[in-house]
Amino acid sequence: MSDQSHLNGAYYGPSIPPPARKSRSYHRPGRGGSCNPFSWCFSCLCGCIFNLIFQILITILVILGIIVLVFWLIFRPNAPKFHVNEATLTQFTLSPNNDTLYYDLAVNMTFRNPNRRIGIYYDRIEANAMYHDKRFNTQNLERFYLGHKKEKYLSAVFRGEQNLAIGSGDTRSEYNKDRDAELYDIDLKLKIRLRLKVWWAKPKFKPRFECELKVPLSGSGSTLGFQRTKCDFDW
Repeated sequence: MSDQSHLNGAYYGPSIPPPARKSRSYHRPGRGGSCNPFSWCFSCLCGCIFNLIFQILITILVILGIIVLVFWLIFRPNAPKFHVNEATLTQFTLSPNNDTLYYDLAVNMTFRNPNRRIGIYYDRIEANAMYHDKRFNTQNLERFYLGHKKEKYLSAVFRGEQNLAIGSGDTRSEYNKDRDAELYDIDLKLKIRLRLKVWWAKPKFKPRFECELKVPLSGSGSTLGFQRTKCDFDW
């Protein structure tokens, strides 16, 4: 018999175990168990809508691609052409005291439209004369329309004086080399605002022409002449 002395001589028998818990079976919404028809229908509807939107976007992209291809096959668009035919420099003197440039430059140019079915409206042409990235003059050229396979001849005169604020840097050194060679590296940069005439549409663009010119000084006795220069076009 077990020791029951701590119970003051009384014996109450073995301890009664607690009653067993009954297992509960229930279903929480959204977790396994039976299928919820509403959730299944909603998921199916979302999937159908997503697939429909995706198919519509793919169809639109394919149609746009076909339109672009047909447009290119019909019009065969080409970038406008621009040449400097002649450049005459009668004065190009950089003062050693105050970096003032005295210049007299005349330029003859040709604009050409190489397209057979596209016309070009030149709404604005800003011509900038540059010397080693220093702008010394700006001229606004006339507006015009250039038809299919047509050319337009324009001229511009850059005359005056401009302080380049170059000090004793590389520009001064380059000028001394050009002066000794009697051949000057002058850049002509055109900022353009144009419209293309394509049937009823007239899309607008703001391209640029950049020309790297080597211009001899007139009257210096140099045997060098100006070479017709094709300019780069950038959309």
